[in-house]
Amino acid sequence: MTTPKLSDQFCFAIYSTLLAINKSYRPLLEKLGLTYSQYLVMLVLWEQNQLTVSEIGEKLFLDSATLTPLLKRMENAHLIERNRSSKDERHVVVALTESGSNLRHQAARVMDTMVCNLDCPIDELNVLQTRLMQLRNNLIKRL
Repeated sequence: MTTPKLSDQFCFAIYSTLLAINKSYRPLLEKLGLTYSQYLVMLVLWEQNQLTVSEIGEKLFLDSATLTPLLKRMENAHLIERNRSSKDERHVVVALTESGSNLRHQAARVMDTMVCNLDCPIDELNVLQTRLMQLRNNLIKRL
């Protein structure tokens, strides 16, 4: 029995690519005052403002224990505000502040820059994204 090589590991290829992607995002997001995780929250809220913490967590595959400190830092940075739902006080609704909404225009360039950095035709990126989402969903079904 031979020991598996690191270079033959599919998951390591994804992991190391994710590290490189995060390094590429870092200087772009630092200009916006965001971490990558905060950027993902902002993307969710730019698509649909005023979501509960659990709704954001579902979209980002994060639990509230991970999301809550992240949201607290974003609230301290005046990007979002968190308030108890008037319909159900057990839920916290997250909404963009004016500063958070305005950041959307600056962030629009981030995706274009990342596509350029990836140096891959957009149609290939779309196919790869679809396939990765299928793989993720297959794994989630088995958890």
